[in-house]
Amino acid sequence: MSNKQKRGAVGLDIGGTKIAAGIVLWPSGEILHRVLIPTQPARGGEAVLRDTLGLARQLNHRAREEGIELAGIGAGIAELVDCDGNVTSSCTIDWSGRPIQEKLSEIAPARVESDVRAAAMGEASFGVGRGNRFFVYITVGTGISYCLMQNGQPLRGAHGNAITMASSPLTTVCTHCGAKLRPVLEEFASGPAIAKRFRSAKHAESLETCQEVFRAAANGDKDAMEILTSAGEALGVSAAFLANVLDPEMIAVGGGLGTAGGLYWNSFESSCREHIFADNSRRLPIVPAKLGADSGLVGAATVVFMRQRGRANYAQEAN
Repeated sequence: MSNKQKRGAVGLDIGGTKIAAGIVLWPSGEILHRVLIPTQPARGGEAVLRDTLGLARQLNHRAREEGIELAGIGAGIAELVDCDGNVTSSCTIDWSGRPIQEKLSEIAPARVESDVRAAAMGEASFGVGRGNRFFVYITVGTGISYCLMQNGQPLRGAHGNAITMASSPLTTVCTHCGAKLRPVLEEFASGPAIAKRFRSAKHAESLETCQEVFRAAANGDKDAMEILTSAGEALGVSAAFLANVLDPEMIAVGGGLGTAGGLYWNSFESSCREHIFADNSRRLPIVPAKLGADSGLVGAATVVFMRQRGRANYAQEAN
């Protein structure tokens, strides 16, 4: 196939740590001209937006140079996004109320989506979700969230908020001492939380990422092993709750931490199965995302393909 016959979209995966961008071809899902830059959200929303628009312009120009028919720009954002593409939270990036979709649309037709829904759509089209009618996608990295996919479409909810699974406290009372507890899964089992817990256990200040905790656990560090085990167990409880409530065919797990494997994954899967109530659901497939770290980037482009040309047409071409 010559470049003039190629079709694609720009995908932007905008997370709390990094922005991954590239041109994604349809129907292969191949990524061209991958670019990766740090997000650095502490600089403020305007600075992150400038970087995002710069990447979009750069890739849009590259597609034109190579004669690629560009369907548009898709952006998956690590925030709540409503059903019209408006960012409605500022937990990680200060974009709530900013016209992100409109700014991107000045470059090319654009769609903004929450990062987890975008990644779930990518897995439904190109990854482990392909051929599955009804599955749950969970992403675990800087944050933890989920998306229910049904017949190739994500459940958005009434306000676009049907992604939250780990941000609210589970209030309970300790049966031994009577203390009121408010554990938050994201503050216990996410990447930054694991690193923070390990720093506290070691009274260290230099450790920055959870990858160092994984390395310590592989070398037999008991604190690291306990932290990864307990984090995986906690994630498993919440994943099992989703399985009990939604009754999916499969649970797919993505994100940098979700696909890390090892002790964290083993603990997570065992805990999840233990807490699933129905006997005929307990052995459902629990699998890592096939696209790995590219789920968000490919998924962001998939949002454009689905919206602009129709899910049925693109699904037929992909198959």
